[in-house]
Amino acid sequence: MLQEFKDFAMKGNVVDLAIGVIIGGAFGKIVESMVADIIMPIIGAITGGIDFSNLYVSLGAKVAAGTGYADAKKAGAMLGYGQFITFVVNFLIIAWVLFLVVKAMNRMKKAEPAAPAAPAAPPEPSDEVKLLTQIRDALKK
Repeated sequence: MLQEFKDFAMKGNVVDLAIGVIIGGAFGKIVESMVADIIMPIIGAITGGIDFSNLYVSLGAKVAAGTGYADAKKAGAMLGYGQFITFVVNFLIIAWVLFLVVKAMNRMKKAEPAAPAAPAAPPEPSDEVKLLTQIRDALKK
């Protein structure tokens, strides 16, 4: 049983998947930082200094104005739509970058040569040609 597990774990697809998950995790952190530290501050500056990560609506709890989302969440139920906006932007960036990577990979892939076409069978002779062939064969006899 140990040998079967070793054979399974060492298959190329499993190792490739593990590497992809590790690289994907690291890539996710890069994109997360890009969204939080570069894109959202620019959007905040354009919208008048709004910090999207602290946008929320209180769902019944009394919270002092200007309280950060993390502290407000401790006071009770909060609807943190600013976090949602940040995650949507994060997702869109990841999806766009992956689209560009797949597109580049498809361009780099060599076009497979077309399989040579099988020679076409000669067309069936018409009735006149068949009749003339029979007459020729009869004259030869």
